[in-house]
Amino acid sequence: MHDPIPTPARVPAPAAFPAVDVTLTPAGPALAPRYQERPERPAPTNPYLRLFALPGTRAFVLGNLVARLPVGMFGVGIVLLIARSYDSYALAGSVSAAGLIAGGLTAPWVARLVDRYGQARVALPAAVWAAVGQLALVACVHVRTPAWVLIVTTVLSSTAPNLGGMARARWAYLLKDDPDSLHTANAFEQAADELCFMLGPVLAALLCSALFPSAAALIGSALLLTGTVLFAAQRSTEPPAAPPAAIGGPSPLRAPGMPALLVMFLATGAVFGSMEVSTLAFVDGPGAGPVLGLQAAGSCIAGLVYGRVRRAAPLAACLAAMTVLMTLPLLAAALTGSLLVLAGALLVAGMATAPTMVTGMGEVQRLTPDGRLNEGMTLAVTALLGGIAAGSAAGGWLVDHAPSVTYGFLVPTTAAALALTARVTTRRRA
Repeated sequence: MHDPIPTPARVPAPAAFPAVDVTLTPAGPALAPRYQERPERPAPTNPYLRLFALPGTRAFVLGNLVARLPVGMFGVGIVLLIARSYDSYALAGSVSAAGLIAGGLTAPWVARLVDRYGQARVALPAAVWAAVGQLALVACVHVRTPAWVLIVTTVLSSTAPNLGGMARARWAYLLKDDPDSLHTANAFEQAADELCFMLGPVLAALLCSALFPSAAALIGSALLLTGTVLFAAQRSTEPPAAPPAAIGGPSPLRAPGMPALLVMFLATGAVFGSMEVSTLAFVDGPGAGPVLGLQAAGSCIAGLVYGRVRRAAPLAACLAAMTVLMTLPLLAAALTGSLLVLAGALLVAGMATAPTMVTGMGEVQRLTPDGRLNEGMTLAVTALLGGIAAGSAAGGWLVDHAPSVTYGFLVPTTAAALALTARVTTRRRA
């Protein structure tokens, strides 16, 4: 009888051949290839690279940035369009102010719908309505309708969604168990806000001067729609819609600590609005835009650096730093009168605003009830816009009635001090 054929046995390959198996067969040893899995790459050490290593984050950030850029274009574009067509900056300013006020009133309601039905289902129709409104406004200007028609058209079309808030809501959803990375994400979003604030008005002015007066409104509408479509299409990173019980609960306005925080945002907005008007009045020339952009540049740089810090600083410390640094433009204007020195002072002063906004937005996320995050952050943005409007009015009044335009720089310093005082007093009561 013949011996039975032995069962093939597998022995591990030698260390010199890590990707090969040796199989014993009746005909002798044979080599069988083995495909090894690639070792996992270590996580990036850069906190911003770790953010964009998450699946889907790059796509939603790109779409969101494209959609956010027109926010800084529409205001300047409409002002230039109406001023050139009607030869009235007063009318242009009134239409712009009407849109700002209407947007502040409608934004929380749009955000509540976003929380209830989801970002994609609400953001896209809201953006479409806003873009159609811009086109209607351009048409009204083209046929030179009465002023009240321009204002009504602007008010009715002020439905642009808070895309920055929706991006922050996505990060909060994706990083709910990683507070350090969420802090970095908030810093990135603040830097993105500053970048759009710098590029939007400049791009609008270039388009209106190089092409035609309505170019900024038309191209801005196209960017808003394109970016919103790209953003809404990223469903894998979209936070789920809130349950009806959460939507029917108390408003974020009633959350403990939220009213005081909104007062802080109101005063901080006054810093931005008054600094813009005071700088424009002091420079009074074509160099005003680049000089003013240095404040946003300083904030953008500081925001990115602040995002690399593992934890946020106390909000009161950020406000204290902002109060101190906001005195620099005042001193530069009053003591030197030099445009170059003022530009440097604005660059340094701007470095305090991003950490303040990042820390403040982080606290909004912490205080807002579950399922109402878009609404809570939109309330903060609304308070900020209200402060910008109030600060612009106060700074403009002081520039017109004070003995020197340098007195206008007193308003941002005072507003920063008020924001710090509100924070310190409310924390002591708590």
